[in-house]
Amino acid sequence: MDKKGKQAHILVIRLSAMGDVAMTVPVLGALVAKYPHIKLTVLTKNHFAPLFSGLNNVEVYKADIKKRHKGLIGLWRLYRELKTLQIDYVADLHNVLRSQILKKYFTLDRTPFIQLNKGRAEKKGLIRAKNKVFKQAKTTHQRYADVFKELGFPIDFSEIKSLSREPLSRKVLDIVKQDTKKWIGIAPFAAHEGKMYPFHLMKEVIGILDNTEKYKILLFGGGISEVEKLNAIEKEFKEAINMAGRLDFSEELALISNLDLMLSMDSGNAHLAANYGIPVVTLWGVTHPFTGFYPFDQPIENALLSDRKHFPLIPTSVYGNKFPKGYGAVMETIMPEDVVEKIRQVLDA
Repeated sequence: MDKKGKQAHILVIRLSAMGDVAMTVPVLGALVAKYPHIKLTVLTKNHFAPLFSGLNNVEVYKADIKKRHKGLIGLWRLYRELKTLQIDYVADLHNVLRSQILKKYFTLDRTPFIQLNKGRAEKKGLIRAKNKVFKQAKTTHQRYADVFKELGFPIDFSEIKSLSREPLSRKVLDIVKQDTKKWIGIAPFAAHEGKMYPFHLMKEVIGILDNTEKYKILLFGGGISEVEKLNAIEKEFKEAINMAGRLDFSEELALISNLDLMLSMDSGNAHLAANYGIPVVTLWGVTHPFTGFYPFDQPIENALLSDRKHFPLIPTSVYGNKFPKGYGAVMETIMPEDVVEKIRQVLDA
């Protein structure tokens, strides 16, 4: 753990989607808490850097995979840049072609390089139509932790602590306006249709919550079409406020850290909120918590699942991008009234 009398330095590789990167945070937090003598450098996309601002001894090295670090020449350039940081170990939490090429470079100087086991066979058994093996797969958080254990840095999940609540900027306070109402974040979108609650049903959920006049409903999303949809909801409902397109990522994280509850799909916002210990209610379509992507340290009772009695092939895919004919509307089996009741239960608890 200590190399040549100096602080051990671990390079952590995780690019990809926001949710996957966000899921590294509790694991890295536990790592630096247990081993304060190590330093972590996370190789990830520039946009994700604020995710790690609440962790000690963690820096971000920004991967420019579309320009400077693109292709074989770009990856060689990236390797040469990383070598100047005096890396002692590499934890590859991604294990894709790009990181496999980096592995070849790092093995030239015998730097220990451990890669994520994605559990493809386990997940394949879970999502196949015939001879489905319907049981809990190892969680992604545990798979990440296994990489560090193999490097010689085991961690104990019971010691993982949530990130601290962050102060809100004047800009955010001016938009949201503090009062006695509880703050419910709602992130109604996902990368794939198979994971997204029908928008007309989500509007029913918002309408029921809005009528109570007990909550501020803060809407999260990104991209032009999502912002337009959320702006329309803001105009329709008194207590709904669209935050999409109004904040930078750091401000958005600070706001999420101050929520009373987050309602999310099986998507990145669920993991962002979970990292701060915010109660998260998740809605699941053709994916399922058994695939290993459940938000960290959240009670499984907070997951509302599509009806497997009517749709026994669930989960049909790991990412929600594949589903058989007739499975496009599985989430219509989750009633808006049940979503609201679960929110009330969690908030009252």
